[in-house]
Amino acid sequence: MDSRKVLIAEDDSSVRKAVQRVLELENYAVTAVNDGKAALEALANTRFDLAVLDVMMPFADGLTVCKEARHRGIDIPILLLTARVEVGDRVAGLDAGADDYLVKPFVIDELLARCRALLRRSQPTGASSQLRVGDLTLNSLTREVHRGERAIDLTKTEFDLLELLMQQPGIVVSRETIYEAIWGYNFETHSKSLDVYIGYLRRKTEENGESRVVFTVRGVGYTVKQS
Repeated sequence: MDSRKVLIAEDDSSVRKAVQRVLELENYAVTAVNDGKAALEALANTRFDLAVLDVMMPFADGLTVCKEARHRGIDIPILLLTARVEVGDRVAGLDAGADDYLVKPFVIDELLARCRALLRRSQPTGASSQLRVGDLTLNSLTREVHRGERAIDLTKTEFDLLELLMQQPGIVVSRETIYEAIWGYNFETHSKSLDVYIGYLRRKTEENGESRVVFTVRGVGYTVKQS
């Protein structure tokens, strides 16, 4: 399978080089540029699978690049990077056509998780509808979950949470990422709701004495993997 093509537009050379190196280690084919004008030229000449754009860039900022890309009919996923934390800035980015928004400084694992999530969402319907970790299976289209032959009845929130974790088997997903994906950006991350839902998932997936598949990494987040 060909490597997924990712465009990085970031005027801070240290951030640009760090992100490029990490993505290349993950087997992405990366094109890196340092301003908005170069980003627009790259988007015009290459069909990328994902664009990662800094908001504050010379010649054309990330919002302008995003708006122009959408105006041109470029429908690839776009992730904006910014040092601005105000809700209004986030809204402006999403209104410009961005699919996600990551505030600097960020943890590189979260950047990778968001890139993977955006790339999955851009796949044709049904391309990854069946997720499997050991004997635990989840069908994103029918919203059915099984542990071996046993059907597991989940609420919408329980299903969405399990699906998020199963999309990245063995990868620890941070509490912050989960709260934003499942409940929204403004959800209080100190809330115990996530712990409660993790407990529900464990109870239902281990109901017949099966081995644990939903694990806690204390102080970091959660992951789904085979015991």
